[in-house]
Amino acid sequence: MSLKSFSRLGRFLVVILLIAAVALGALSWWWVHKPLELSSDVLEVSIESGQTPRDVAREWVQAGVQTSPWVLYQWFRWSGKSKLIRAGSYELNRGSTPADLLRMLVRGDARLATVKLIEGWTFKRFRQELAQADGLKSTIGDMSDDAVMLALGAPGTSAEGHFFPDTYSYAKGSLDIDVLRRAWRAMNHHLEEAWAEREPNTPLKSPEEALILASIIEKETGHEADRAMISGVFNNRLRLGMPLQTDPSVIYGLGDRFDGNLRKIDLQTDTPFNTYTRRGLPPTPISMPGKAALLAAVRPAPTQAIYFVARGDGTSAFSNSLTEHNRAVNQYQRKRP
Repeated sequence: MSLKSFSRLGRFLVVILLIAAVALGALSWWWVHKPLELSSDVLEVSIESGQTPRDVAREWVQAGVQTSPWVLYQWFRWSGKSKLIRAGSYELNRGSTPADLLRMLVRGDARLATVKLIEGWTFKRFRQELAQADGLKSTIGDMSDDAVMLALGAPGTSAEGHFFPDTYSYAKGSLDIDVLRRAWRAMNHHLEEAWAEREPNTPLKSPEEALILASIIEKETGHEADRAMISGVFNNRLRLGMPLQTDPSVIYGLGDRFDGNLRKIDLQTDTPFNTYTRRGLPPTPISMPGKAALLAAVRPAPTQAIYFVARGDGTSAFSNSLTEHNRAVNQYQRKRP
């Protein structure tokens, strides 16, 4: 073959290669932006931390993406973003393209679930809700409350009351300890804010005491207008050295022995949480208070009242003296004139 012929062949091959490259590029672009074929309208995949891009591609194909796991992996690889894929629980809807899939995985647009923690719940009830939460992995199931607090970096702190009640979103596959950590930090934040707004003459000596009182207020009433007044009563009693005499604290001290009926013997039986037999605040919170209860604890209503009784409609009647209180008890509890 002459040099001239060889040169023409070389140019021809270059042209062929260029055409092939352009065709391959066009085909690749078309595939990347063409909706994937799915076995159902919605596919779910949970990606664990540490899984490789090849593993991720295989997971999607096994879940119902109708393509080769090798092709999908090559797309992840040649995009230059394969190492940016995040762990989480994802949903892929019909009509999504390979570009949409990778964008979702890189942005971490995981499908979120929620767990709702209610004001007034105990930590025991809180743990039960976490254990039943959809897609939340249990790491604290066999741990004691003390061990949980140790894991959160708060050894020696009571778990009761120290988690803020709220609705927490999480990606499926998340750990329950991570949700707890968020609730723990949220309570620290809200308690710090409330303590900064405390009345200057408060008898409460620390944020912890404010948290304990707030937990009692949370259990005593769900009526917003009464929170500050109930706080005023308890603050007055603390100043005077009177027992708080709050039934929710006694009930908390009874634990599983409480059958729904608080008896006279229960009020007379001494426990660390019996605020009839002991003066001052109980040793720990008795529930998880919300923000309103926290603020009420440190900003009580200005009042001379030292007694209150439930009216039976969710509100309370407040009295400055025992005589007034007995009259209110007869009216609202004993139904006497």
